[in-house]
Amino acid sequence: MKLRQKLVCSYLLLVAAGALAHEAAELSAVEVRARAENLEGIATTGSEGVVSSQRLAAVPILRPGEALEMVPGLIVTQHAGDGKANQYFLRGFNLDHGTDFATTVGGVPVNMPTHAHGQGYTDLNFLIPELVDRIAFRKGPYFAEEGDFSSAGAAHIDYFRSLDASLVQLTLAGKGYARSLLAGSPELAGGRLLYGLELFHNDGPWQVAEGYKKLNGVLRYSQGTRHDGWSVTGMAYDGRWTSTDQIARRAIASGAVDRFGSLDPTTGGQTFRYSLAGEWARRGEHAQSKASVWALRSGLDLWSNFQYCLNNGCPPGDQFKQAERRTAGGFAASQVIYDRWGGFEVENSFGVQVRIDRLSPLGLYATSGRQTLGTVREDSVTQRSLGIWAQNETRWTDWFRSVQGLRADAYDFTVASNLPANSGKADDHMVTPKLALIFGPWRQTEFYANYGHGFHSNDARGTTITVDPVSGAPVERVKPLVRTRGYELGARSDFGQNFRSTVAFWQLDVASELLFVGDAGSTEASRPSRRYGVEWTNFYAPADWLAFDADLAWSHSRFRDSAPEGNFIPGAVTATANLGVTVDHLGPWFGALRLRYFGPRPLVEDNAVRSGASALTNLRLGYRFDAKTLLALDVYNLFDRKVNDIEYWYDSQLPGEGAPQFDRHVHPTEPRTVRLMFSYRF
Repeated sequence: MKLRQKLVCSYLLLVAAGALAHEAAELSAVEVRARAENLEGIATTGSEGVVSSQRLAAVPILRPGEALEMVPGLIVTQHAGDGKANQYFLRGFNLDHGTDFATTVGGVPVNMPTHAHGQGYTDLNFLIPELVDRIAFRKGPYFAEEGDFSSAGAAHIDYFRSLDASLVQLTLAGKGYARSLLAGSPELAGGRLLYGLELFHNDGPWQVAEGYKKLNGVLRYSQGTRHDGWSVTGMAYDGRWTSTDQIARRAIASGAVDRFGSLDPTTGGQTFRYSLAGEWARRGEHAQSKASVWALRSGLDLWSNFQYCLNNGCPPGDQFKQAERRTAGGFAASQVIYDRWGGFEVENSFGVQVRIDRLSPLGLYATSGRQTLGTVREDSVTQRSLGIWAQNETRWTDWFRSVQGLRADAYDFTVASNLPANSGKADDHMVTPKLALIFGPWRQTEFYANYGHGFHSNDARGTTITVDPVSGAPVERVKPLVRTRGYELGARSDFGQNFRSTVAFWQLDVASELLFVGDAGSTEASRPSRRYGVEWTNFYAPADWLAFDADLAWSHSRFRDSAPEGNFIPGAVTATANLGVTVDHLGPWFGALRLRYFGPRPLVEDNAVRSGASALTNLRLGYRFDAKTLLALDVYNLFDRKVNDIEYWYDSQLPGEGAPQFDRHVHPTEPRTVRLMFSYRF
């Protein structure tokens, strides 16, 4: 039986299994977005907010990770197969696969330190957007509660504790696309049992079929609320795919390969992720207590080939495998005490966060056709971290309050390498102060001034390395923790008539952008950097059936130390925009139209080579037959723009070439794609 037929049959069985759940009316996306949290009197900066489930449900999403594009200024792309973590851009950062943007789902950290492919690797392919209750986001190093990877920002994604009705959903498209979802939340023993099961397959537009298969599930039992209750959440995800990675443009120009073709049909990967988390909260008259504990088991085998024949000739070629098996766990606890000091209202908060990651094996291997030819390096790593923080918020007058915080982090690393010279131990600690001054509101407007230090950790292998695993040449070790420093001025206004606007002017300095290069198993030096810019976010609902939103961002990014090669930061985007219009309550019809602009980036330090810009439009058009049943048509890349998701500039050598050449390497945006989704609630 073909896989699509299997998915459809499984879907019908799941429909029958969920038949005991209850029904509820569906709210208008426009209605709920118009009532979304303004955070006035609550926010610490002008660049934090909450994305509601209704806002997320109103927009067409090509990949699960694109849920984060609802965070203003954040761009989500892909440079390889869809089973691999997305690539993220925010505030002048090419965040790669997640470095400097911290993400959690259901209380479990998603960023993976000392990862086989990239530091802070953030794979969100296990996310089920229909189950997302809210995304609470923050930007900048101004929050004592936020630790590693959060200098550019953080997003905390939480699933529902209960659904208004059970849901069965089937989405079909061309190119082997089929997705089925069953979700519900029946009452059980005085609480709610939330369940979700997703089955997925996609070949994509690629000449070498992607064959991406995903089995994904969520099971949560909860009592009470997020602020006064508890929950236990289990998540399980398994995926495997064949990848069409970025391609040298000269290969496309010569006709050697199609724009959607592959120069190595055996690249791709397989991954799994299993987690269990418990969360507890209690709200009293003068206090709020929270605690969480989590455990994670994950693994990845990733085969890539970016330079083709440059290092080893063809055959065997330059394919390599990055692999890891990880066991991780941690806990966090915090307490907020509401009090009065000398007539002033105060909130005193403090907390502790602990995390341990054990990786064995953690390896880089030379391969050909997914067959291992040799080991570049293989390690066992243990990484521990402890963070403690305290924060005081004082309301000095009815128009002025301050938030001052202090955070202390300690890390230690143990690396056992197959190359004894690269084994060892390292440790580091850092104290990071935070300060926010909030003025207002005056005429429904608040003003914010922020200052804070943050950090990101480096790959543990880079903290103990002494020799290059390939050449044997001496290599300088990296600092375990790198300091960042940020400033921000912002404002948040509610103009009435459902019109809200926020603006933030920011600057972020990074002491060093040293990286561990997973493709080579060694470290790559970089320089201190400075980024600054402005973000402007707007929402306007002139009627109960119509809403507009516009997120605009501009940034300037440079290395602070001058060098002959130039001071531009490769991959640093200058301008982004996310514009949308949502229509609802026009009888049974509803829809959304979104435009995403991803500006040009320098690809080399002297800015001599730049990427192109892209402007993509996505459309959703839907019809509700009744309160239970709807049909939606999603069209991605509505105008079939032939642009690229990502561009790089580096040297490679194609089969038949006598010498390497520097060239632009691109991964194309998917062509116009149409998906039909049927949804039934009961």
